[in-house]
Amino acid sequence: HSLWEHDRSRWDSDLLAQGLELLERSASGTEVSAYHIEGAIAATHASARSLAETDWESIVRLYDRLLSIRPSPVIALNRAIAVAERDGAERGLSELAAIRDQGRLARYPFYQAALGDLQLRLGRDQVAAGHFRSALDIARNDAERRFLERQLLKCKT
Repeated sequence: HSLWEHDRSRWDSDLLAQGLELLERSASGTEVSAYHIEGAIAATHASARSLAETDWESIVRLYDRLLSIRPSPVIALNRAIAVAERDGAERGLSELAAIRDQGRLARYPFYQAALGDLQLRLGRDQVAAGHFRSALDIARNDAERRFLERQLLKCKT
């Protein structure tokens, strides 16, 4: 399941607390690595009681920092998704369109899935369905295919 489909009430609060404590300990030095920032992103997600309560502003800032350390189209994609959560689907689509080196995302199904999701949010079901079908064509395993098939079913085409 995607992050948006998780039932956070089923998350193990003791394990979350342990993970947050370990992340805090790892940040005690003077050097900040991509791993620290990735951990902070995960911690921000895990600390929110619900998707609606997620601190998207902090997540976008963390992705900005991660991109400065380790630029990649996949990180830019994840940042664009966070921007869409913070600022809306249209802004997310603009961010996706601005990703450099999109050719490296051609075989990555979640780029097409992100486009599909944002188009679906804007009520553009046929466009969204096309993106989900494109993502299905390049899905790499059964779990990805099941997720994308569920997304495609949301389109009223």
